Amino acid sequence: MDKSEIYKFSAAFGGSAITYLFGGWSFALAALLTFTIIDYVTGLFAAGAEGKRGTGPGLKSKIGLIGIARKVFIFAMVAVAHLVDGVLGDSHLFRDAVAYFYMANELLSILENGGRLGAPIPPVIRQAVEVLKSKSGSQEGDREDASKEKR
Repeated sequence: MDKSEIYKFSAAFGGSAITYLFGGWSFALAALLTFTIIDYVTGLFAAGAEGKRGTGPGLKSKIGLIGIARKVFIFAMVAVAHLVDGVLGDSHLFRDAVAYFYMANELLSILENGGRLGAPIPPVIRQAVEVLKSKSGSQEGDREDASKEKR
């Protein structure tokens, strides 16, 4: 078996797994993936900046591993919601609701990371968070660390 066959098999397997677990790749899932990556990267930057200023623990591999585990859990919950949708009639209602919930949480976390870096946050982004929160049904108190910084 040559490398091109391995790549083709991997692509076919990956596409099949995504379709089974998430019901295809929607824009909501693409946005959620983008938000999780941006959140992780901005969290790394914020931790590095706090470590240099002496206001936080800085970059720690154990904390970073926990962050990655949380991101994996987010997509596990989206997959579970898709499977529930399949049992109830394949409408993507639960999958999208879970995706909106986590998008709102990720966007809020990105804003918190920006605040930790000292960056100004545009009002239109704050409004987007409110829209996502209303679509997902989440409240400010639903988030563990919402009390860190209220904007």
